[in-house]
Amino acid sequence: MKKKSELRYIQGKFVPKNVNKYKGNPNQIFFRSLWEYHLFRWLDGSSDVEEWGSETVVIPYFNLLDKKIHRYFVDIYAKIRDKDGVIRKYLVEVKPYKETIRPKDVRMVPKYITNMSKWKAAEEFAKKNGMRFILLTEKELYGK
Repeated sequence: MKKKSELRYIQGKFVPKNVNKYKGNPNQIFFRSLWEYHLFRWLDGSSDVEEWGSETVVIPYFNLLDKKIHRYFVDIYAKIRDKDGVIRKYLVEVKPYKETIRPKDVRMVPKYITNMSKWKAAEEFAKKNGMRFILLTEKELYGK
C-alpha cells in the first residue's frame, strides 16, 4: 500500500460525467496529482460549476532565469456561481505548499523563481480578463 505522501503523485486520465461542462477535449483530460483528481471530480460534479477546463488556458510568461518567453499551461480554468449567485471566472494552480514559499534549499530556488514568474503573468492575465488567479495547496484543499 502506498504512503499518503506518495498518493499525491498519482497521475492518470480523468473521464468526466458531465461532458457538456468541460471546455476542451473531454477525451484528453489528465490529472497530475491526487489533488488535481479530487478537484476535477468536484468541478465535474458541482452544480455551481458552469464550465471548466484543464490546461486549456495558455499564458506567455517571461522567465527571470533564462530571460526568455515561455508558455504556462494553467492547471484549471473554471466558471463558478458563488453563494450570492454571481458567476466568476477563475484560473487555478494546484501545487504543494512547499513550492509556494521561498525555499531554504538553494537547489529549489530555480523552480521557485520559475513559479513566481508564471504566477505573476497569470495574475496579470486574469486581471485583464475579468478573472481571479488562485493557488490551491493541500492547506486549502484539505485543511492541512
